[in-house]
Amino acid sequence: MDSHGTCGAAVPPHAELSLCLRHHLAAYDWVARDVGVTDVLPSPCMACGSRLGVRYPSGWLCGVCEWKVGELPDGVVASTRLDVVYYLRAGDRIKIGTSANPRARLAQLSFDEVLAFERGTRVLEQRRHRQFAEHRIGVGEWFDVNDDLLAHIDGLRHGADDPWNDYSLWVSEHLAAHG
Repeated sequence: MDSHGTCGAAVPPHAELSLCLRHHLAAYDWVARDVGVTDVLPSPCMACGSRLGVRYPSGWLCGVCEWKVGELPDGVVASTRLDVVYYLRAGDRIKIGTSANPRARLAQLSFDEVLAFERGTRVLEQRRHRQFAEHRIGVGEWFDVNDDLLAHIDGLRHGADDPWNDYSLWVSEHLAAHG
């Protein structure tokens, strides 16, 4: 560096700051330590399963649920119950079911698409079965596709493309409140 505090290296053309590349990167690192850097987490978030994170000098935060990576005590995820009602499409039928572990439950089923999740227990599931009873196929949990059921599902999705994002957020909120 000279007596004016400059390093003498060339400033890249069109640079918004009069800094060489090395000093641009140093400035970036300086700012990044305060605002964080979005990157892939070292491992999936234990609270919601996301792979997206924000790295700070003090550690990682999940980019979806903001859970601090590494702070989840052992066993909390397995012992915390969050029931949901799920809506699945298979052809021209929709299944309304419930589970406290939808990833495991849905892995057992054959379907084309997860349409939506709704927070609730069997009580809510049975209410939905009664609500759409005129479209029920037999005595099971399958229903013919119909406008009322599709409108209900559309309301649950509130414009979101991936119902698993809602579920992940609910799990992280539940863990934060009960963990």
